[in-house]
Amino acid sequence: MIRFESVSKTYENGYKALDGVSLEVNRGELLAIIGPSGCGKTTTMKMINRLVRPSQGRVLIQDKDVAALDPVELRRNIGYVIQSIGLLPHMTIADNVALVPKLKRWNRERYVGRVAELLRMVNLDPEVYGSRYPNELSGGQQQRIGVIRALAADPEIVLMDEPFSALDPISREQLQDELVQLQAAVRKTIVFVTHDIDEAIKIADRICIMKDGRVVQIAAPEQMLRHPADDFVRSFIGEERLQRLQRPGTLPEIGDVMARPVTARPGKGLAEAILQMRKQRVDTLLVVDNENVLLGKVSVWDIHSHYQDEQLTLGDMMKPAVPRVTVGRPLAEAVQIISREGVAYLPVVSGEGELLGVITRASLVDVMAEQCGDETLSPAREGGTAQC
Repeated sequence: MIRFESVSKTYENGYKALDGVSLEVNRGELLAIIGPSGCGKTTTMKMINRLVRPSQGRVLIQDKDVAALDPVELRRNIGYVIQSIGLLPHMTIADNVALVPKLKRWNRERYVGRVAELLRMVNLDPEVYGSRYPNELSGGQQQRIGVIRALAADPEIVLMDEPFSALDPISREQLQDELVQLQAAVRKTIVFVTHDIDEAIKIADRICIMKDGRVVQIAAPEQMLRHPADDFVRSFIGEERLQRLQRPGTLPEIGDVMARPVTARPGKGLAEAILQMRKQRVDTLLVVDNENVLLGKVSVWDIHSHYQDEQLTLGDMMKPAVPRVTVGRPLAEAVQIISREGVAYLPVVSGEGELLGVITRASLVDVMAEQCGDETLSPAREGGTAQC
């Protein structure tokens, strides 16, 4: 589908960003390109839609050299998702998603139907969200729109440049899950640039690790984890992760997989809470007291229903933050709670109820995937169903 043939890029100041890169991206696969800053991963991706031109070599799409294609037409036929999202603030969500189909002169019935279809695919009701503006959405919701906007004109190729890196851990985990589900449904050819090896392992069909403008290893996640090409790949994957693969019976502690929670005090007003949610790009706040004891939770939808009442605070409308797990409990217990209750994240508290962090469904799945065969997950021992 996409082929790089001995591609190099040297800038006028003499800096060599790429050095003889040769690789292929297969039709319908998600290839994650990863490496340290300055390794050439974003330069490689931008050559596909001619945002960067090679100094040597060729980039081909379906055996056609992109250098010979009209750049405007090329870019209209390639979806592009960036970290800063780039939604047009003066346009509704429906108009943002329909932008490229309109440029390609689709008729109204066709693009309206496509917008509704895509919004439903990311669990956003078109009747509710289509007429809203970007600043009325959380960061995670905006990035969902960024993803489906790239799919709106049904391109065969989608480029994604660290699209989730600016989001909070919970939203990021959720969007990674949704991308995997979405790709299973649409099977686009996706080139995904990231600096996060955990993200690459989770979402990619194959991973391309780069260093100093060169490709070091391209392999499926399983193959790369079992057979890293050299010491650089081993260090990038992480020795601790590789050692855990050698010790599948050892589970990490709950405290080792916690993410930092987003909290607020019960006296915070609703307008203040909305500003905090937007700034930190979350749709739920965990409410704690002055000793950081977990009191409850409030979602953006709870606030939306009562926003006009200026006298209300988070304490007036918070709901119990259950379920939760105590930090000293086995990690297997957290797995079972998340699975049984169907929650996206689980607050971790001390014995006195102090909020210490949160663990997410996605991060636990990653951990448990490394622990298949661990007898501590047996239903006979734990009384649950979380077994490999």
